[in-house]
Formats: sequence, C-alpha cells, structure tokens
Amino acid sequence: MTQPSPLPLYPHRHLLGIKGLSPLDIELLLDRADAAVALSRQSEKKSSVLRGRTQINLFYEASTRTQSSFELAGKRLGADVMNMSVASSSAKKGETLLDTAVTLNAMRPDILVIRHAAAGAAALLAQKVGCSVVNAGDGAHEHPTQALLDALTIRRARGRIHGLTVAICGDILHSRVARSNIILLNAMGARVRVVAPSTLLPSGIAQMGVEPFTRLEEGIAGADVVMMLRLQRERMAGTFVPSTREYFRYFGLDAKKLKAAAPDALVMHPGPMNRGVEIASEVADGPQSMIQEQVEMGVAVRMAVMEALLDPRRDAEGAKP
Repeated sequence: MTQPSPLPLYPHRHLLGIKGLSPLDIELLLDRADAAVALSRQSEKKSSVLRGRTQINLFYEASTRTQSSFELAGKRLGADVMNMSVASSSAKKGETLLDTAVTLNAMRPDILVIRHAAAGAAALLAQKVGCSVVNAGDGAHEHPTQALLDALTIRRARGRIHGLTVAICGDILHSRVARSNIILLNAMGARVRVVAPSTLLPSGIAQMGVEPFTRLEEGIAGADVVMMLRLQRERMAGTFVPSTREYFRYFGLDAKKLKAAAPDALVMHPGPMNRGVEIASEVADGPQSMIQEQVEMGVAVRMAVMEALLDPRRDAEGAKP
C-alpha cells in the first residue's frame, strides 16, 4: 500500500452507510483491506499514502474501540490525525452540528469521521463540508465500517460470504450494526437470520430479507456464523427484557447452545462484550471465537476506506456522492 493502488477507483465520495453500495463496491473495499492486513502485520507498519492529508475524528458518543481504530488507521497511512473531544468542546455549550461543520470545514480537512447519536447526522454533515465523510455510527441507523470488518473476517476465515448462513442474535431493535450487516450480507448473497426476544425484533424485520426467530437454538441451527450483539440499554426507553440473568438463560450464547450451530461455526461479537449477558466467557475465548480477529480487521478496513476515499485519481476521474 506504499504505492498507488492498482485497484479500480472507488466511485463514492463518502461512506455514509452500506445501503447504496453495490457488491462490487463492497468487494473493492474488502480487497483493499486485505492489503492493509498485510501492511499491519509487518514490523514497519507506516505508509505514506495519506501523507499531507488531514483526518478529523468527531465523536459525539463515547467510543474506545472504534475511535482508536480510526486513529491508528489514519496514522498508519501517514495522515495527520486530530481527535476532537466533543465532551469538552463548544458542542456542550449549545453549538449545533451544523455550526461545528462550518467551523471544521474552514480548517480544510480531507476526511471527517463522525459518530453521533442521531440517525442521519453523517449524511447531514456530508452536505455541509467540502471533504469526504465517514459514518462511524449514527444512532440506530448504520455502522458501515463494522459491517465491512465483519465481512472481511468471515471472508478471510471461510473464503467466501455467498451461500453462508449467518445468524445475528441479540438486540436487533436498537442495533445499527445489525442493520448494516443485514444489508451487506444480503448484497453478498448470504442467508441471514435474526434471533431475539419478540420485544427486541423490529416490526416488519422480515421485509429486510431476513428470517426472524425468537428461540436461540432454532435461530442458530446449522448456522455457519453466529454473530452476537450486546443489549444497548442506553438506547432503551422502557423495559425490553425481564432481567439480564433471564436474558442470558434464553438468549445468551454458551457452549451448550452453540452446539446447535454448524460444528465449525464462527462466533463473532462487535464489542464491547457483556460477558454473562449475551455471551459466555467459554465461548468468547473459545476456539471458534473470531472476536480478536474482528478487532484486527477493524483497523485494516478503516485504512482501506480512507485510502479509497482519498485516492489521488479521484480528481481526474470524478466520484459519485
């Protein structure tokens, strides 16, 4: 990745969601990420691809894993990276997202990475700035780089995504990770199931091209991939489960329940994990767990996304929104 990539030009200016990406767009990003994995595993991890470019990470929601992953990705590509601490910024004094956008745009960044509690915040920001915008999670809407890193993890472990059965289990109702994964996995030809208590399944979820289940063992039966999600209590207005103990009894993944899946099923979790709530430690740390690989793939995917959006060929060939 130290030389301009020979891969086709990524046709979009922003990454606001998986919706709107073609299977070819997704494959292009995954192929770039494969190359980034190789770079990250070298003793010399620095590239000069984004030397002279400025990346601003704008996180309105707390995040350790995602923000540090974007920061490390930018630095490995040689970009100048600034983390904007919104908790101590003028946003806490009443400044709106649009005010912040105007201010940041005047600083002439090349790429803005935003995480925000409101769905559509990244798309709104993209309309107001002159640089590329990456959505690092907007409310319960989308989290595109998480879906891409999950897809990369699966593809590297199984060699394909098409034809695999993937069960996404847990708090589907409040999960932007679930939404982005459903869109991506369907686009790439996987068979997608969602498993949750009825209170945590969105109405009309089957219209997204998934098979809904309300019993964990039934939902993961024969599955090639079991993807667990955490209970997002910060997004819950009211009581959706009787107790965490009751939830784990019926919907927590332990070694006994995992036997219902394919014998070599991959176990995944986007983090942070609530051990003993949605997943048992024996499974999270077990031989089928891909959770640490997901963390590694997260840096690679974010490197690939930023390199693709800031490809120097873009000015000559143009790009779609």
